[in-house]
Amino acid sequence: MKTNLVMVGRTSDPWLNTGISDYYKRISRYIPFQDIVIPDIKKAKNLSENLLKEKEGELILKNILPGDVLVLLDEKGREFTSRQFAQWMEKQMASGIKNLWFVIGGAYGFSPEVYKRADFKISLSQMTFSHQMVRLFFAEQLYRSLTILNNEPYHHD
Repeated sequence: MKTNLVMVGRTSDPWLNTGISDYYKRISRYIPFQDIVIPDIKKAKNLSENLLKEKEGELILKNILPGDVLVLLDEKGREFTSRQFAQWMEKQMASGIKNLWFVIGGAYGFSPEVYKRADFKISLSQMTFSHQMVRLFFAEQLYRSLTILNNEPYHHD
């Protein structure tokens, strides 16, 4: 199973990029992993929230094929402990799917079309984080889940 992380807009803070890159390397030791950055929409300030989400949604969905599993990182999604997330990942890996897509939306979230296509919604917290910070937090949690599944000493209960 290939695991993909789609993000709207690039990460501009160098310290975040350093941490994110470190976790991407660690993740790649366990599973095929790719990140895709959807460029910021040009002249986004001139667009309404809904139109911006629609344009971002079109770019997100063009990556997803029938049979792929789409997971939105969304504040209204299901919350997991790290061990529960690891178990969820294990089920996805065992299910025979070819591509698992996690998506971090833009500043205003997702379009109705993206919500409609989604197979799962996962929340990292009830708190709100910048979408750039979510990248680091998610990468760390994905790595943590893989170490849990491999019985490695990274995670402590």
